[in-house]
This record gives sequence, structure tokens and C-alpha cells, in this order.
Amino acid sequence: MTSMASSTNNLVQCCYPQNNHINIAKKNVFKAGFLVSGSRNGGILRGSFKVKANVGSFDKGVETVNGKKVNGVSLGDQRGVGVKDCSVEEPNDRGVLLGRFVENRYVYRQTFVIRSYEIGPDKTATMETLMNLLQETALNHVTSAGLAGNGFGATHEMSLRKLIWVVTRIQVQVEKYSSWGDVVEIDTWVNAAGKNGMRRDWIIRDFVSQKIITRATSTWVIMNRETRRLSKIPDEVRNEVTPFYLDRSAIATEKIDHEKIEKLTDETAARIRPGLAPSWSDMDANQHVNNVKYIGWILESVPMKVLEEYNMGCITLEYRRECRQSDMLDSLTSMKTRQKSTTSNAYGTTPTTPHLECTHLLRMQHDTAEIVRARTVWISKH
Repeated sequence: MTSMASSTNNLVQCCYPQNNHINIAKKNVFKAGFLVSGSRNGGILRGSFKVKANVGSFDKGVETVNGKKVNGVSLGDQRGVGVKDCSVEEPNDRGVLLGRFVENRYVYRQTFVIRSYEIGPDKTATMETLMNLLQETALNHVTSAGLAGNGFGATHEMSLRKLIWVVTRIQVQVEKYSSWGDVVEIDTWVNAAGKNGMRRDWIIRDFVSQKIITRATSTWVIMNRETRRLSKIPDEVRNEVTPFYLDRSAIATEKIDHEKIEKLTDETAARIRPGLAPSWSDMDANQHVNNVKYIGWILESVPMKVLEEYNMGCITLEYRRECRQSDMLDSLTSMKTRQKSTTSNAYGTTPTTPHLECTHLLRMQHDTAEIVRARTVWISKH
């Protein structure tokens, strides 16, 4: 995060890094403020800090031209004066800026602002945005825990053995999509999933109301980075991650989507979008297509009318095979209307708005090998 601080006629740009120190090339004391612009609850991010620094090793720079002062400032000869770290008076809520551990370090919490480039046509965050934030929080959790090796989310022991994590299944339930400028707070934690898997859960809250607006759960296994074969979790890796296990579920057991996702074919699919090609920017640090990219390809075969009139309330993704940049894909979708459910209240039983349920498949174009199966539930916006 950067802010602009002013003194007389000069502007000085300040950085707010994670080491809690700021370096400023100015011999003075400044006060600066920061605020996320365009945010309905940006006020919670407003804070101030004081910085104090000495100038060091300055030659004739932008402040002087041919020995003459610019903007009324003359630095003079400052050779030999060392640059010192600046003291920082932190904002009241450090969690607004940086992730932190809570609940005895079992839960990692991070806060994000929904940016203008993370929203869709209706000015709310997209499912891809939510998935990217979940992924970012998970990676920061591993790094902040001191477990990160040289791989993308891999631990030290995994890096030594050329192992990486790959997701096999993820389910995301959305009650409300955040709008541009909203601030969200994400909690994540991990637990065992069988003998050779790990489960990672998330909850997303609206920062102002603290209401949970999204829940997600996922299952991960280990793969060899070079052979691309699945591997058992080595004892050394298990010893690294076990101290962080928390027996808690973001989604209640009865609401987890355990149902089999049927395989679509040319005959059972209502719509087919052929010829989808991954680009270089779709690849992640593990040299395969990032799992979030699949969502956009899935939506390629969803009718525009559904995208315009419905919100995706839930998505379940079942990953079956890696996708490389050279692969060409087909996107298949079938749809059905869920039977109307009813709600009970003081006035009796009232039918609710019917939902759409879609089944999706991403497959290789040349041999129809499955990449991802998915199921989505759509809720009418009206």
C-alpha cells in the first residue's frame, strides 16, 4: 500500500511493507493518511502514521538542477549520512492491512477490498474473484506459518521431494456477492482428509456486518512435480502440517455436496462450446492451468439468459486431469429446474423461487478425456 505525504510544496511517496518500517528520503517528520477510495466502508481503512528519517548518500538529483533549487528545496551535501528505518504508528486494526493468525494460530485471517477489476457487469464480485481470494489466503497462510518452501504452496519437506499440492474437489456456497469497494474478511484453516489428503476450509465475512456471506471446502492431494503422479503424504510432510490441523467444517456436513456429478456427453449436453484454448497467462507456477481458470471456461457454455437473470449460489468442481497450454477444450452444459421447495412462516407455507441446476464438463477436444466435472446451482435475481 502506498500513500502520499506532504510537507510545504513537496510530495513524498511512502511504502507500507510487512516489516513495519518505512524508508523516506526526507529529513523531517510527516503525517500521512490512507483511505481506500470508492469504498462504501472505506472509512474502516482510514488511519494515520508518523515517519521520521534522515537523508543519506544524496548527490545532485531532482531537487537541484545545475546547483539551483527546485520547488524551493535545497538538500545541500548529505554524503555520509546513513539512511535509517522510520518508526511507524500503526492503524488501530492491523488486520485491515495484513493477514494474521487467530484462535491460537489454527486460523489464518486476511482482509481484502473488492477492486473495480474484480467485479462483473452487475458490479459485484465474480465467482472467479472469490476463488482467487480463497487461493491467495491459502498461500499466505502457508507462508505466514513458516512452512513455505520453493514451490507454489509447497512446504519445505515437499520442496525437497519435488512434491506439490493439487486440488481434487472444491465446493463454494455464496449467500451474497460483495460489491465494488466492499471489504471482506477471510478465515482459512486445514485438517486431514483421509490418510493421504488434506482438507482446507474458508469462510468469508462482510467486514462491517461480520455476517458470513460465503463458505467453501476443498480436498487436496500431493503430486510429484516432475512425474505428475500422485503420491502418499511423507511422514516428514505430515509432521509439518499436522500441528495446524483444526477439526472444524465451514459447511455443515448435511449441506456438503457429496452427490456424484454425472458425465456429460454430446447426447446429454444441452449446449457445447468447442475450441477453448488456454493461453500463457492461464498457467500457474506449477506449470498447469490454474484451477480458477476453469470457471470461466465452464460459463462459456451457459446461456446468456441464465448469466443475466441468475446468481450462482453454489459451485462444486471435481478435478480429474491436468490441462496444459497446448490443449484444446470443449465446454458442455446441461440444465434442469429444481423442484420448488417451501418455507414455513407465521402465514403458512410459501413456495420459494425455483432454482436452476446445471451440470458441466470440460474435456479434451482431441480425445474427449475429462478435465473437470462441475455442478452449479443458480438462484433468480428477481
